[in-house]
Amino acid sequence: MAPLPMPTACPVTGEPLEVTRLQAPGSGVAIEGRFRPNEFALLSPEHVEFLRLFVKVRGNLKEVERAMGVSYPTVRLRFEHLLRALGYESAEDADDARDDVLSLLERGEIDPAEAAKRLEGLRRR
Repeated sequence: MAPLPMPTACPVTGEPLEVTRLQAPGSGVAIEGRFRPNEFALLSPEHVEFLRLFVKVRGNLKEVERAMGVSYPTVRLRFEHLLRALGYESAEDADDARDDVLSLLERGEIDPAEAAKRLEGLRRR
């Protein structure tokens, strides 16, 4: 029987699961303890599929766009979500997003209420 994907959340509480046992299938040797999985092991299946495609096309977002059949802004947004899920978003990225909202407001493309809503959303990230 093929191994199943590793669950990452408790099916009852939704809390993260802890890896406590590793076993070598060939020798049967088992190691028990408290192990921290790397950031990639905890990604959602959707993020894993996006990451696989991204690596397959050698990081070319235009190729990801073609393969997925979605717009470039959609691919870019999914990539941003992946970066956030991995914990790679920097303070510089957050500053850029804030500046973008303020630029839209300054140009009159959004009203103050919309700007406030977007800035609040950035603070929650």
